[in-house]
Amino acid sequence: MQPVTSPRQMQTIFDVHQYKLKPEERSKLENDLDNLTRQVQAFPFADLHIMIEGNARSNDVSVKLSLLLPGRSLITNDRDMVLNTAFERCLSALLHSVDAYKSKLDKDEERQKLEEGTLHPVRPTQNVDGDAIDQAVAAGDYAAFRTATLPFEDSVQARAGRWVQRFPEYEARIGKDVKLSDVTEEVFLTAFDQYAERPAGVPFSEWLAGLIDPSVKELMTRTAEELENINLNRSALNVT
Repeated sequence: MQPVTSPRQMQTIFDVHQYKLKPEERSKLENDLDNLTRQVQAFPFADLHIMIEGNARSNDVSVKLSLLLPGRSLITNDRDMVLNTAFERCLSALLHSVDAYKSKLDKDEERQKLEEGTLHPVRPTQNVDGDAIDQAVAAGDYAAFRTATLPFEDSVQARAGRWVQRFPEYEARIGKDVKLSDVTEEVFLTAFDQYAERPAGVPFSEWLAGLIDPSVKELMTRTAEELENINLNRSALNVT
């Protein structure tokens, strides 16, 4: 069977051997690619090769997904008696690989910008009382923690804003169901919760900067109710 290019934003090629792919099956597989398409839309190009091969002896079907991105080819494969089951497992593994690759690119870009001096650093606007931070965490007092860390807020928000821009699917939500201030607050909430796990010897500002990426990703999975709780935390602190 000759490969057929699907007319989608992400170039998708189906290559089927020894398996009769029904139109409705293909349609479902294409629809399942929507999340992957969003994940790779920021890349200059993204070519996905889907190989489906029937196995006469075992009566199952093999699926192999090969995604070509700038600088990297990501490949996953699986097999099952049901095509869609094998495809879903392959796709899930591929999404994890794409996320890992994007994180690596983000770190490489961040390192380069730091070396060039163009990345907004996380620095306090005034001296910070480290003992006050320690005491607030020990007392479980988030309001006191935010007061003690307030000098970091401007730089965290500036850095978070730049970070969100790297994820078009996240940036599109800013100003709609998510505020940039929500992202900033999520970073401090994460810092408060994970403070006891902060590695010894790592400056607080550097550790805080490292929480931005996981905090952004975590925030974007939150429900409307959870987002409202973040806003309540901000209101209690009189943070605008």
